[in-house]
Amino acid sequence: MAVAARSTQVLIVDDERLVRRTLHKKLSREGYRCEEAGDAEEALHQMGGNPADLVILDIMMPGKSGDTLLPELTLHYPTTAVVMSTAVVDADTIIRCMKNGAKDYICKPFNLDNVVDSVERALSKMEAELAVKNHQQMLEQRVVDQTKELHKLSLGAIKSLVVALEEKDKYTAGHSLRVTDISLAIGKEMGLNTQELDDLRWGALLHDVGKLAIDPAIQNKPGRLTPDEYEQMMMHIQVGPRIVGPVVNQTITDIIAHHHDRHDNKGFSQFLRGEAIPLGARILAVADSFDAMYSDRPYRNALPVEKCINEIREGAGTQFNPEAAAAFLRLAAEDRVPHAVCC
Repeated sequence: MAVAARSTQVLIVDDERLVRRTLHKKLSREGYRCEEAGDAEEALHQMGGNPADLVILDIMMPGKSGDTLLPELTLHYPTTAVVMSTAVVDADTIIRCMKNGAKDYICKPFNLDNVVDSVERALSKMEAELAVKNHQQMLEQRVVDQTKELHKLSLGAIKSLVVALEEKDKYTAGHSLRVTDISLAIGKEMGLNTQELDDLRWGALLHDVGKLAIDPAIQNKPGRLTPDEYEQMMMHIQVGPRIVGPVVNQTITDIIAHHHDRHDNKGFSQFLRGEAIPLGARILAVADSFDAMYSDRPYRNALPVEKCINEIREGAGTQFNPEAAAAFLRLAAEDRVPHAVCC
């Protein structure tokens, strides 16, 4: 044990100096680096500056007793092994100490060879417990990583399906990808954090996934939709969240569900207004509308970019959230709107 002990620090806590000196001398000979403390306060001071690998802690000390100090040590120094030292063998006290995290106990007067055995046993227990804990944490992290990977695969599969279906129609080809780029540009302009941008990215990519359940004849109708057809078309904001709900968080489903909400509460089946509309949905509404206007549709050709930008400007505060619209207009003024050829 001596070779392994050379890097192991032991703190001996006892109010009797002779006891401390005796243990210090014996353990030092075995290769341990030893420090001493005469009471609980001194022990905490020592641990705060340089935590020991193992503490030999006297149960019966003036002031704060060892069994009172023990829970504090195990809470703040969970990798430190504790061996209790006692002159009075009281089964209930010893059991309580073991429940509170002590790894072993030694009895006064000491058999010094037994003390060394106890120290080695306590250190071995702590090493084993830490190994098990680290293994559990590794397994838990592996589960988290695998869950994230499955999450990505599921989202990726849905995204691929949406993109593939869009590519079959010249009017919708690339729409979700373009809207995602525009949404992220607006989000960055508004100072969204990494998590908000990630939620916005998936919300934008999947915002039209509910159209998988809409009759293609309605989606590609060359003329104006009837009220009934329009109602069927708008069902995609209800269907979409149900499709992706099992694999995305609530923020993303809310973005999808509310991306057609108007700032003035005049959207289809709308019950939120203004700032109550999810932030990502407010941004997506601007990006989606711009790309819809700037793209060919079965019932009309693409509008000039200047007219599209002006529509966003005029809709700020009514159709569109003012801050999201303002961020878009700043991008437009600097020719930074993705996929748009500005004048």
